[in-house]
Amino acid sequence: MGERITINLPEIVGGGYKQFWNCRKRYRVVKGGKASKKSSTAALWFIYHLMKYPGANLLVVRNVFNTHRDSTYSQLKWAVKRFQVDKYWRCIENPLEMQYTPNGNRILFRGFDDVDKLASTTVSSGYLCWVWIEEAFEIQSEADFDKLDLSAPRGNVPEPLFKQTTLTFNPWSEKSWLKKRFFDNPSDNVLAMTTNYLCNEWLDEVDRAAYEDMRINHPRKYAVAGLGEWGISEGLIYDRWRVEEFDPEKLPEQWKYKHLFGLDYGYTNDPTAFIAVAVNPIDKLLYIYDEHYQKRMLNSDIAEMIKRKGYAKERIRSDSAEPKSNEDIRRMGISRLLPAEKGPDSVIHGISRLQEYQMIVHPRCKNTIAELSSYVWEQDKGDGVINRPVDADNHLMDALRYAMLDIKYFHPDPGINPKTGVPEQVKRHGVRPMSPGIRADDFRGGWGG
Repeated sequence: MGERITINLPEIVGGGYKQFWNCRKRYRVVKGGKASKKSSTAALWFIYHLMKYPGANLLVVRNVFNTHRDSTYSQLKWAVKRFQVDKYWRCIENPLEMQYTPNGNRILFRGFDDVDKLASTTVSSGYLCWVWIEEAFEIQSEADFDKLDLSAPRGNVPEPLFKQTTLTFNPWSEKSWLKKRFFDNPSDNVLAMTTNYLCNEWLDEVDRAAYEDMRINHPRKYAVAGLGEWGISEGLIYDRWRVEEFDPEKLPEQWKYKHLFGLDYGYTNDPTAFIAVAVNPIDKLLYIYDEHYQKRMLNSDIAEMIKRKGYAKERIRSDSAEPKSNEDIRRMGISRLLPAEKGPDSVIHGISRLQEYQMIVHPRCKNTIAELSSYVWEQDKGDGVINRPVDADNHLMDALRYAMLDIKYFHPDPGINPKTGVPEQVKRHGVRPMSPGIRADDFRGGWGG
């Protein structure tokens, strides 16, 4: 290229990942808490080595292809800018691809939602050396991973090139196949490491204070979201849930679904928590697709958040212990905000109702995932389980219970009108696939909170 690029790696990459950076083993598997810079470091590694090794190519994989644009693609473009080598890279959006122009090395993007295309991925020049699976926790089946692993990286590669698959993820549940495959059975062929926010020198004091608050007030959540430890399964209140990409506008048999909304108040020590779900009471399915989770929100802030998300005209169930807040927010235009009905054993009854459902959580709902991973029953002194949840890390869980109160007003009738072919329930209740304020563009781009 005629121009020499000088890079100060320690300054650009930072610390905490020396073993990861120097590893040449067949698999690099990194689990970590939030803000552990695992994805950022992986992106920097790939950009650096694609510039260093002519003939190397990278395949980037997520569970659903359409999620690349706002995650891995953006992360890799950020890495290019951080190295200040923008002029040497072509970033193509249709088809999604990146190319290092001095040597022609390419980055390809694929999803497990198109297995045939994934398995047949080839490069026109050089070698398909490296695979990066981001948010690997979303890959529910080890068999799906094996299909990819048998096809890519592919073939023999000449030195100094080498084949390697990198997996990065948040360890939301110890039931994941990733734990048994890579962490419980050590192998000379695998680097399995855990990282956390403590090695992230890019966090400011506000960020670190938030983690310190989590450590003190929410230790279970801190263990998973902060330190990157496996989410527990023993004593979990909800164990029928999984993380999965989905489009809330395209759920099968949309007429069966009721969209529900819940709000739990917080301020100084606890966050205000808002949740949006689509519930199918016939097949006992519950899709969680939006959340908001923030401390020190005034009532005006909450009202504005609900309006911004497009839910101002929806029925929203909130904590009845805050009548003044409920009235304030109603006067600000959220007219269908209703207090959640409480009574004897209402918490247990709400939990029992939710335990009937299979929950599917969109990966954007990080705080919901964290709470589901740490929401457990209390234990007595003899380590026996008490029929009462631990009153911590439960703000979205409370909001979810409130939201589910309205399912009793929704009774879908599966009968089909023989003349129109439309379920009678749609005609009677006017069920719509989505809240009018939700746009597909909003969903792809991410919602605040």
